[in-house]
Amino acid sequence: MTTRRPPRSTSRPAANRPPAGRDAPKGRRDARGAASALKTKPTEEREDGPQRIAKLLARAGVGSRRDVERMIEEGRIALNGEVIAQPAPLLASLDGLTVDGNPVAKPVSTRLYRFHKPAGCLTAARDPKGRKTIYDLLPKGLPRLMPVGRLDYNTEGLLLLTNDGEFKRQLELPASGVERTYRARAFGDISQAQLEELAMGIEIDGVRYGKIDANLERRTGRNQWVELTLTEGKNREVRRVLEHFGLQVSRLIRTRYGEFTLAGLDMGAVEVVPRDELFKFRRRLS
Repeated sequence: MTTRRPPRSTSRPAANRPPAGRDAPKGRRDARGAASALKTKPTEEREDGPQRIAKLLARAGVGSRRDVERMIEEGRIALNGEVIAQPAPLLASLDGLTVDGNPVAKPVSTRLYRFHKPAGCLTAARDPKGRKTIYDLLPKGLPRLMPVGRLDYNTEGLLLLTNDGEFKRQLELPASGVERTYRARAFGDISQAQLEELAMGIEIDGVRYGKIDANLERRTGRNQWVELTLTEGKNREVRRVLEHFGLQVSRLIRTRYGEFTLAGLDMGAVEVVPRDELFKFRRRLS
């Protein structure tokens, strides 16, 4: 006969109790402590208390958390005139913080822009080789903006830009599950059956790529257009996957990032995402 498990509040049977005079086993006490710690949100992640400097400055649009951490290592960030060293202290506000000697402006509301990046420019602030960057093409008068992810020098299409480093980070993390869609023109031979193998992910030269939804759109001779949707966005992921199948990519266009598309945006044009659309998207993302 099977005995039902007693309610949690009921005392355990004597046979299962620890010997008299002894506390619960150390491993169990540790597990309880760990579970309790998980329920408590870390102090540095609270929105109403001291936070990491990298998070504060990312929210203010100075750069991503990684960018800010690099600036700290380079001695470019100071607090009340004193250069900050690692480990950086936790702060409740931006008061007294400077970057390269300039006071940090208080964060403004999050903005998101759609930019139709042309081929032949870098997704970077500057290039040691003197090549054109997206900032050479963006119109004057825009706030300080950071690209969400990157597009290769010869890749064109939709590039999202934001003034909020934390929002940028959220959009880029694979864990957020934000889809990116690309259209690739490639030379060679491939079948839809081969492309469907990508739904299980693929490993190339020791690098594991996650699920990719790929479809053969149309073929003209040995040239074809392939549409691919993915969520990771590893460096040169689309090109490397198609080259693995023996295809030569001659043109690559990103047409979608999340729910935002390239539709209606001329080459080189930039357009702010309406506040209501951004608000709805952020609610769904969280």
